Amino acid sequence: MEAEGPGTGTEPSHLEAPIGMSAGHKLERQRPNAITSPAGRPILLATFGAPFDEEAVAVAVDAAVEAGEALIVANITRLEPLGLSLMMGYDALEELTPDVSRSVRRPARLAAEFGLRVERLRVRSPRPVSALLELVRERQPGLVVFGPDRRRLSRRLYRKAIVALRAGVGYLMWFPPEIDW
Repeated sequence: MEAEGPGTGTEPSHLEAPIGMSAGHKLERQRPNAITSPAGRPILLATFGAPFDEEAVAVAVDAAVEAGEALIVANITRLEPLGLSLMMGYDALEELTPDVSRSVRRPARLAAEFGLRVERLRVRSPRPVSALLELVRERQPGLVVFGPDRRRLSRRLYRKAIVALRAGVGYLMWFPPEIDW
């Protein structure tokens, strides 16, 4: 039985490159427009007054490095309605505890070491979940990493934030894996 069709004989098949392309042409991968555009989409790493989960920091910094985009590190805390504190300027103090301060500075410093643009934000609001949603809508990040250490945050606040983010934001999101409360 004899095979039919091109390339079945003893002579080699002749392959030709498409018009405008040489046989030695090297294909170059191009980055998506969101990454190469001057108004790229930053990576947002957010917490609610608790230290960051280590895995969340790694995901956010890795994503920012791979995309070549800015990293926004946001600590969103509840602003208690204390008028005298506002008048005296006590609302502008460092984060509540030294470990939260260290935790917020760490991803910013790590991203800066990779040469990335970093923006640290502390958002004080009587409604932290609404403030987070507003921040996401305003900054339009390429990835939202909501990564507080859940052992240091109330279960109710954490779940409320997750539900709101999933329902109200059409962005790519990452949350730490579930834990046993």
